[in-house]
Amino acid sequence: MASDITDLPDNPPIGVLDAPFDSALSERYLVYALSTITARSLPDVRDGLKPVHRRLLWAMRLLRMDPAAAYKKSARVVGDVIGKYHPHGDQSVYDAMVRLAQDFSLRYPLVDGQGNFGNIDGDNAAAYRYTEARLTQVAIDLMDGLDEDAVGFRPTYNGEEQEPELMPGLFPNLLANGAAGIAVGMATSIPPHNAAELLDAAIALIDNGQANVLDYVKGPDFPTAGIVVDSPAAIAEAYATGRGSFRVRARMEKVVEKGGGWHIVVSEIPYGVAKGKLIEGIADLINDKKLPILGDVRDESAEDLRIVIEPRSRTVDADDLMHSLYRLSDLETRVPLNLNVLDAMRTPRVMSLSEALQAWVDHHFVVLRRRSQHRLDKIADRLELLGGYLIAFLNLDRVIEIIRTEDEPKPVMMAEFGLTDRQAEAILNMRLRSLRRLEEMEIRKERDALEKEQGELELLLSSDARQRTRLKRDLGKIRDRYGPETALGRRRTMIEEAAPARDIPLEAMIEREPITVILSQRGWIRAMKGHVELASADAMKFKEGDGPRFAFHAQTTDKLLLAAETGRFYTLAADKLPGGRGFGEPVRLMIDLDGEVPITALFRASEAERLLVAASDGRGFVLKAADAIAETRKGKAVVNPRPGAKLKLVKPIGVEDDYVAAIGDNRKMLVFPLAEVAELAKGQGVQLQRYRDGGLADAITFKFADGLSWAMGGESGRTRTETDLQPWRTARGAAGRMPPTGFPRDNRF
Repeated sequence: MASDITDLPDNPPIGVLDAPFDSALSERYLVYALSTITARSLPDVRDGLKPVHRRLLWAMRLLRMDPAAAYKKSARVVGDVIGKYHPHGDQSVYDAMVRLAQDFSLRYPLVDGQGNFGNIDGDNAAAYRYTEARLTQVAIDLMDGLDEDAVGFRPTYNGEEQEPELMPGLFPNLLANGAAGIAVGMATSIPPHNAAELLDAAIALIDNGQANVLDYVKGPDFPTAGIVVDSPAAIAEAYATGRGSFRVRARMEKVVEKGGGWHIVVSEIPYGVAKGKLIEGIADLINDKKLPILGDVRDESAEDLRIVIEPRSRTVDADDLMHSLYRLSDLETRVPLNLNVLDAMRTPRVMSLSEALQAWVDHHFVVLRRRSQHRLDKIADRLELLGGYLIAFLNLDRVIEIIRTEDEPKPVMMAEFGLTDRQAEAILNMRLRSLRRLEEMEIRKERDALEKEQGELELLLSSDARQRTRLKRDLGKIRDRYGPETALGRRRTMIEEAAPARDIPLEAMIEREPITVILSQRGWIRAMKGHVELASADAMKFKEGDGPRFAFHAQTTDKLLLAAETGRFYTLAADKLPGGRGFGEPVRLMIDLDGEVPITALFRASEAERLLVAASDGRGFVLKAADAIAETRKGKAVVNPRPGAKLKLVKPIGVEDDYVAAIGDNRKMLVFPLAEVAELAKGQGVQLQRYRDGGLADAITFKFADGLSWAMGGESGRTRTETDLQPWRTARGAAGRMPPTGFPRDNRF
């Protein structure tokens, strides 16, 4: 039987901590979080490296993998790193090493890789047993000074080795190569910059701590180039706070072909975008028909990046296509800035660009003093030995005699000549060939040079001004190596302010072509290419028992409005209509229209700005065509007929129309001013004509001065115009009177 919780012993076993679970968990998670933040994910502001990168470079240095040396297997490096310095997974260490070698990930690669180290398409690197690597000159510059006590060292995780706490070199790695990492509760994202610009800004800060670094640093400089299209104000704000983002576009160019055609060539893509996924995303736009003006995309890259984008036709506007691609694909992205780094006290902090550069400069003043002091100590040691050598040369015969006659010559020489223990030991270790006269002259020359250097170093350490001058000189030498006139140092990313990508309307994305829209009596719709003669609609092919209901000319860029008897309006895209071959498709498959509901009207939305809508009970109103456009398949309720009534007609209103003519089933007609009809967005409207029996048969708007016209009927196509309308002219809502002689018997205008 399971024991009750009260059966547990009062005194827990040794090694078991009796503590609340929440506090124990929070304490341990805090330890993990601090370790992740300070020893894994965030770079140090002083050298821009995370621990794994620092250990990789240190291990490669000890393996003598210099730029001039032969390549060595990556497996050798990974093994040394995880065995001696970084007890983590081999794949994570290798991935970090691969990134240091990718010239599309790092602006200034620190590792020179040989073999498959991945590519901009997004392909992975080969396994570390196949690839080889060595250090680049950038890495050597970053580690310059490790042998001169420029930085401190600490024991490795097992205490068997030593590793540097920082890299002392003058290369501004943090901002030049950038960094990205996710810690616990915080992250960092720093884009790469131009090293020469950073060094110019650092020199300016040495001269004036309040210097405006943006006078020198124009913006990010990505290894994949591209164009930063943010305004100078937006860039300045991001750098001032250490947080923000940069809008980066691909470089695209319109290339005109022989014969008038054209295509777009993409030669640079945004930083961090895999070319393969970019092309796949553009292809999806074509397959999913999200960008109708886009025809094709293909990759023609060789050594240089080249993506060719074809429009659907030569009539497509190139700017519209480019802006649509910026908006719908990764040809425009945002690169985040979160300058979250470990400061000199190893505390995570979000710095501004100026603060980060100042912290880097302050670090190098410390490095300069440490290297100078180290050199002073070395000079003092050497001068001590040189002083002993000179004493030996001045008393050469006596020294030789002591060595030959004394069993313990060292204490005798120390007592007689006032030598130190190190001096006496050095004299005893001298070779006989060193006793020649020429050697004495060289020792005196070396001593004089060292004493001069010693004096200069003492002056340097005692003067802040001299230190500033020296650091500026050293930074200038590094800048010459990475200046804009060099292949590696020239700026790649251009800063060109541009407005956000325009939202191109659907009409602009569709190739404008003439079509003839035909809707049959049974609701089958199709679009025939070109403007077909409408009189021949009866002779077109229909299903048995079916025939034409609506036929009109349109363009593929048009939106079509369909009105049902219920008063709902639906919107159809003309370019989405089925082709003219066959019978077409039921229009009810394209919209949520019940199969039993008759269709009242179908026409182009652009046919008129205003419409006259009326129900069978004679109530109606003026409607803006834009208010009838529906965004979904469900349509839009516009006319709300009374019970027993239905939407009878939808007629376009001409620009100059000022009167309405209405006729009822009782064959009574009236004419009244259009201004008397209310303009509404939806509703029932006002009474156009009053009926004792029956309802509205037809209505139309017209220009009173031109008279009222109607079709005579038959196949003649003739019309008749009545100019004397005074007998029928009355107020809205009247009953009306019999129409003019010759008016059609079907009571239709």
